[in-house]
Amino acid sequence: MTMTRRFLAVTLSLTATVAFLVGLVVAGSMTPAPAMSAPAVPLSDPPRSEADTRASVRETVAAPSFADVAERLNPTVVNIDATSRGEARSRRRPSPFPNGPDLFERPQPSDPDGPRRGAGTGFLIDADGFVLTNHHVIEAADRILVRLADGRQLRAEPVGSDPDTDIALVRLEAPGPFPYAPLGDSDRLRVGEWVVAIGNPLAYEHTVTVGVVSFIGRKLFDRSLDRYIQTDAAINFGNSGGPLIDAQGQVIGINAAISSRAANIGFAVPINQARAILPQLRSRGKVSRGYIGVTLRAVDPDLQRSLGLTSSDGALVQDVTPGSPGARAGLRTYDIIVEVDGEPIDTNDALIRLIAARDPGSIATLQVVRDGRRMRVPVKLAERPQRERRPSDGGSRPVPSSDRGSPIGLSVRDLDAEAVARYRLPEGLRGVIVSDVEPMSPAFDARIERGHVLLEINRQPVERIEDFRRLTAHARAGDVLAMYLYKPELSQRTLETVKLDAR
Repeated sequence: MTMTRRFLAVTLSLTATVAFLVGLVVAGSMTPAPAMSAPAVPLSDPPRSEADTRASVRETVAAPSFADVAERLNPTVVNIDATSRGEARSRRRPSPFPNGPDLFERPQPSDPDGPRRGAGTGFLIDADGFVLTNHHVIEAADRILVRLADGRQLRAEPVGSDPDTDIALVRLEAPGPFPYAPLGDSDRLRVGEWVVAIGNPLAYEHTVTVGVVSFIGRKLFDRSLDRYIQTDAAINFGNSGGPLIDAQGQVIGINAAISSRAANIGFAVPINQARAILPQLRSRGKVSRGYIGVTLRAVDPDLQRSLGLTSSDGALVQDVTPGSPGARAGLRTYDIIVEVDGEPIDTNDALIRLIAARDPGSIATLQVVRDGRRMRVPVKLAERPQRERRPSDGGSRPVPSSDRGSPIGLSVRDLDAEAVARYRLPEGLRGVIVSDVEPMSPAFDARIERGHVLLEINRQPVERIEDFRRLTAHARAGDVLAMYLYKPELSQRTLETVKLDAR
């Protein structure tokens, strides 16, 4: 009897223990154990209650709600329908990269000579009915219709537009007041912050999507003023001109482009860029910017080494436009601009922005380093022109080369009348023409193409094939050559570094 009682006692004890352990496992699978989820605390701190710990975990992992932001800002977002008579609108700016970043607007499969319609988004910025959108949404439009969130459809008139930043301003032709969106400060934006995009993608009006800031200052197109905010908030065709909004409900960007190669990679113009030009758009309908007429090249380590420069600071002048303010002031190729009116220059874009921010007709004093010597160069600024790229002649037939086997992967021939006519080269150009580029060669990696004209190697003129052979004869793996070229598709001179390696 005693043995039986002991057996039962042990059995009950084991059963209770197993039940207790099973209970712990089940409980652990249903609710995070506070001790495992809570951050470690010093031993001197008082223990936290289970409720406090669970609340802390919820605050850490819970995604924020943007319902209030969407409800507050949705009435300020409008749908834009821009119609043109056809021919002018078909000349809108195309994407500069195949399968790369693209503007939202797509050409329609309609009669090329008939009316064209483009749809986009915009948002009200004041009670008087001023609407911000993208330049490419209303470009060449003969009629602009705006549909408000309350269903009203109103005509709008263009007030001003700036192709360089893809920003446009229109005004509703109706009395206010209208609801409007507050503008934030895009300079305070940080990578990783939550953002909201509102727009009319694919005709689905007032679509709200949420994401984060993926990158700040992304450069996409061949325009020096580009500095986009990249986001993974889902945006599509029709979102052009819509607001990108921060968690406080302030507009910090204007949605403008997407990557056509991947989903959820979108780009917005920083709102501070729009804020800076709004006064000119309102008063003049366009934006005037200072201009000195030079093309620039960043001083990277390879270029610094090939030219024997002592510093990588500043912006290197690779070409001076004839008759431009820079030419009249005496600027030369290989000059390095290190200051503008006492403000240091560390990048090409910094120089361009400082000059662009000044009024045409004003004087800018440049600090220039030329052959190791510093000098002051005053320049009277002109108005920045809008330059169109000429199409390249990449589809023309190959030109027989006269010099092959270069370790650079470059074949050249003497410049003749046929090449001048074929590539529409300017008169008086002295150099050798690139007749072939070997794929995956150092020249290929340096973006040198058939039809480019090689003018100099390491600041030594190249006027005949013999010059090219002499200056490249002793090139070895590890050497870096600074090649000065004329690129007909850009109508300008550029400086490229060709780095030889073992292949």
